[in-house]
Amino acid sequence: MREDRTFEKLVIGAIALAGMLLAIGWLTREDPAEKPYLRIAGGGFIYNYRVADVFYGFTAYVLKPLPVETRLHARSVKYGIRSPSVRGVKAGRPYRVSIRIVDYTRTQVIWSDERDYVSQIDDMVVPDKPLTVGPGYHPNPDLVDG
Repeated sequence: MREDRTFEKLVIGAIALAGMLLAIGWLTREDPAEKPYLRIAGGGFIYNYRVADVFYGFTAYVLKPLPVETRLHARSVKYGIRSPSVRGVKAGRPYRVSIRIVDYTRTQVIWSDERDYVSQIDDMVVPDKPLTVGPGYHPNPDLVDG
């Protein structure tokens, strides 16, 4: 009488399939050490005429842990970064932005990138003084005729 070995064949096949999938996964994986620290997405100039502010900014995606002084939120991998206020922006002119991540001692650059941002409009659309003040966007008393 012949013994039925179907179950054994299924187990061996499942182990072989799992081994092949593991090998394929290992060969096609991305080595985290080869990833850059950040991926920069988008970016450009922001004009807030209400508060008379012009700045540029971008979104940074953290691709691997950063050994930096500033603590980043552990649950987030996306950060909005902005410059201090700027003035004198001209439409159509490229402005070079250097982005650097430095170590704790601020002596060694860990990662860097450069980008050009071009505004579609001059910053002349932004008034010299804010049109509004305070958290409620109240009219600026310096601009209101009394």
